[in-house]
Amino acid sequence: MRKSLIWLIVFFISSAAIAETYLVDWIVAVANEEAITYSELQKEINTLEVELKQRKTQMPPRKEFEKQVLEHLILNRLQLQLADKTGIKVTDNDLNSAVNKIAEQNGMKLETLQQTLEKDGLKFEDFRSRVRDEVAIQRLQQRQISNSVTITDREVDNFLVSQAKQSNSENEYHLLHILIAVPEGSSPEIIDQKKTKAEKLLKSLQEGADFKQAAISNSDGRQAFEGGDLGWKKMGEIPALFAEIVPTMQADEIKGLLRNSSGFHIIKIQEIRGGKQLVVSQTKARHILIKTNDVVSDSEAESRLLQLKERIEAGQSFNELASARSEDTASAKDGGDLGWLSPGQAVPEFEEAIQNLPIGKLSPPFKTRYGWHLVKVEERRNYDNTQEAERSQATRQLRQRKIEEELQSWTRQLRDEAYIENRIEKQ
Repeated sequence: MRKSLIWLIVFFISSAAIAETYLVDWIVAVANEEAITYSELQKEINTLEVELKQRKTQMPPRKEFEKQVLEHLILNRLQLQLADKTGIKVTDNDLNSAVNKIAEQNGMKLETLQQTLEKDGLKFEDFRSRVRDEVAIQRLQQRQISNSVTITDREVDNFLVSQAKQSNSENEYHLLHILIAVPEGSSPEIIDQKKTKAEKLLKSLQEGADFKQAAISNSDGRQAFEGGDLGWKKMGEIPALFAEIVPTMQADEIKGLLRNSSGFHIIKIQEIRGGKQLVVSQTKARHILIKTNDVVSDSEAESRLLQLKERIEAGQSFNELASARSEDTASAKDGGDLGWLSPGQAVPEFEEAIQNLPIGKLSPPFKTRYGWHLVKVEERRNYDNTQEAERSQATRQLRQRKIEEELQSWTRQLRDEAYIENRIEKQ
């Protein structure tokens, strides 16, 4: 909605046989040049209430929840404005793909997902609109933050040295988090007000208040509507501010206040669990790949591989035929050699095909997203992948930690630099 329309009050009128009822909508907040209306706020509240009920999370007081949801809408609106300004578009194909993925992740067909949502009182078109916004925001955050985050070998080395000094470095922690944000450049009076709020909240939590409900009502963190749930984290994934204190905590313990540039933090450890073994079962394999296209159909690709299989079983070299016929140029120069494959390195269809294939035998031709394959398993082994896995895991953990910290800082700055008028706060 443009600035010229911001102060417009919208009336929805429905008439019965004699009497007329007037339902009034009004503006509850302005984010830069866009208005957020009361009806938009109530629609978002209704959606989030359904999600909280599904997670069996106790609802916070209505007035507190309303203020939290409005702040969530304001931040989303600012990000969507920036996404539009920077040319980020979500096509109908992108949206359909995202919705289908959500259905698959929940073990449903698309029709079942639609029926489930409507049974819960959510219109499917509203759900699609919400998903479209979420995809746009994810792409914006990836462009602004994720793509610029790099991890150096030195950072990984330092991290591994630090981890080696901790006897519980392989533990995982299920963390809950509350942030009472302090806007950048706040006056001492504002900082004291935020600190007092955080101290009162910490005291109520230590006296037994429900942490998740308190997070929904009060937290300015990105996971507020998940009850502040950060999920399971290894030490390297835990924000640097918490990294020293978390290993000293027990399950169900609450710590605070922790302070950084974002504000005041309270954390709770929900559960702790030990690390996992890093010994993996690896398979050494070779393959020949035939890709399909407008000229080569599935049946043609399969037929070619069947002919090659007959020639190999008749005595011809797999390596030579792979070098000459495989369309996987990376492995063809090495006779189709894929090296040692660990679980998760190949696509599921490929792993399934080689899982029970006897050593030295040829697979029947099979299809993956890359084309049609003929595979020969040469060897299997149990391999202590500790060093490589530790470095790979350390890189992932450090990257995720950086992304979370920079995303928190970026969203705070985005809000601080915007024009915001929150009319509910003034009530």
